Amino acid sequence: MRALEKAGFRVVREGRKYIVMSDGARFLTIPRNNPVNAFTMGGIIRDAGLTIEAFRRLL
Repeated sequence: MRALEKAGFRVVREGRKYIVMSDGARFLTIPRNNPVNAFTMGGIIRDAGLTIEAFRRLL
């Protein structure tokens, strides 16, 4: 979540199972499960408009 905040996303809404973040143009729904599995994380990164390499640099 911190890496997405560095990419310009902000928390819009927090639910019991999900967190919704937005950068003003797109919305991301992130599960609160820890850890998030790799397949789901790849989808979140893709939906955020980032590459895997760009996401890793933000960590």
